[in-house]
Amino acid sequence: MVNDPSASSGGEMSRRKKRFLPERWLSQENKVGLLPEQGWRKRNLQFLGDVLIPTLLAPRKPGHDVDPVPSAARHEIGVTWLGHAGFLVQMEGANILIDPNWALWHGPVKRLRHPSLYAHDMPRIDLVLITHAHFDHLHLPSLRRIACGQPIIVPRGVGSIVKRCDFSSITELATWGSIGFQDLRITLTPARHWGARLIHDTHRQFGGFLIESQSRGLFHCGDSALFDGFKEIGERAAVDVALMPIGAYQPPSGRPVHMNPEEALEAFEMMGAQTMIPMHYDTFPLSGEPIHEPAQRLQRAAGERGLMDRVRIMMEGESAML
Repeated sequence: MVNDPSASSGGEMSRRKKRFLPERWLSQENKVGLLPEQGWRKRNLQFLGDVLIPTLLAPRKPGHDVDPVPSAARHEIGVTWLGHAGFLVQMEGANILIDPNWALWHGPVKRLRHPSLYAHDMPRIDLVLITHAHFDHLHLPSLRRIACGQPIIVPRGVGSIVKRCDFSSITELATWGSIGFQDLRITLTPARHWGARLIHDTHRQFGGFLIESQSRGLFHCGDSALFDGFKEIGERAAVDVALMPIGAYQPPSGRPVHMNPEEALEAFEMMGAQTMIPMHYDTFPLSGEPIHEPAQRLQRAAGERGLMDRVRIMMEGESAML
């Protein structure tokens, strides 16, 4: 059964910012078109020769040797990067899985290293969040590995894709819609992207997620290009930890659907967030930039902006208590 609650303010929370600003950023208004930009043929050939074929021929790297996932204290935000956009987030005693993906292949796109943590390495999962329906964010085999009667929250129009997984309930949220879960509030935020899983299903919405307790907040961006909606996110919520995408900024299509590292830092500053953890790089080669470049550019840009003490670059499988 799909639950589709209307947007809700969820009441006041101490230290949280007020939520009654106008709803200006509907996800469909920020949808990027599907047509490629001029020069896409040349970019496709370059991607094929410089990125895709070399990664197909190279051996897949082993996963990192990492410690078991620690348990976050009640006052902490626990963040474990699972690769690509996948995270385990621990807040207020709840274990929340966001966009998990343990795939070794997405069609001809090869995962660059074996996962460092697998589904069986996860603690009990209380809630699953999916930012949008793209195959690298909503990977059904990965969801089936961890679905065991817990609820899942997705953007509006995405629930039908996960209905055959073993989730107890499916909640669809529209942009700025929110719902309570235990001692937390989950809100779907706007993004500048698109949500179609296939060419014809452009009705599916997309976004990021705010996870808020009485005193702390975490933001998972999902996929997004840079847009001024990040300022409104910061006006509506105090963000302690921002999980920001920094890769896939030279897509063969040329469409402006992702941020580069400098843009991700700009969005981070627009929100007024405290700590940034990068994602969406170094797992699947989806774009024309060199694999090593996003993290290097992020480090350089953070140093130039005086933000190095607020940016934490993690290796896949690593956990941080913040």
